[in-house]
Amino acid sequence: MIAVILHEVAHGWVAYKMGDPTAKMAGRLTLNPIPHVDPFGTILLPGMFIILGSPIIFGWAKPVPINPLNFRDLRKGTFLTSIAGVVTNLCLAIFFGITYRILYEMVGNVDPFISKSVLIPLMIFSAKSVLINLILALFNIIPIPPLDGSKALMSFLSFKYWELFQKYEIYGFFIIALLLFSGVLGKIIYPPLIFLYHLILGGV
Repeated sequence: MIAVILHEVAHGWVAYKMGDPTAKMAGRLTLNPIPHVDPFGTILLPGMFIILGSPIIFGWAKPVPINPLNFRDLRKGTFLTSIAGVVTNLCLAIFFGITYRILYEMVGNVDPFISKSVLIPLMIFSAKSVLINLILALFNIIPIPPLDGSKALMSFLSFKYWELFQKYEIYGFFIIALLLFSGVLGKIIYPPLIFLYHLILGGV
């Protein structure tokens, strides 16, 4: 919830700074989780995966509404708004990585009861948070519509390709689903994920 909500708020906040008040007017520049909940993507789909015992738990928050036509600079606004969520997830991964390292150093220097009941659970939470945020960042940076990476790439292309990207965005969901359940997506994400995970946590 922390990872996906801050991801979406970041999109809306950067869009607002770039001249688009759509997310702000819709009440989406808030850390209150309720406005960001997508009934299917946030609740039903992840719940179904959990009930079925799936090794993959997939979901999303409600996308923040953005109108690029309001950007003062269309290309710059599109690029910065697109990468805002990914950058936020990377920053969260680094934050939780630092938290993990601090807790790791504390474990041997405090009462064993405190270590076992407080510090170690927080270390586990921090490590899992690093993993979740890295997965979200690496997944969203893939340049397949409607993922953030496709919009970031689009900002560098000629405007004639923008309509093409938007036209085939609906098919992107099927491509992503196919790559996800065929295991291809995992093979793409896994190498950089493992590298960054060990880098941030200090070789754990």
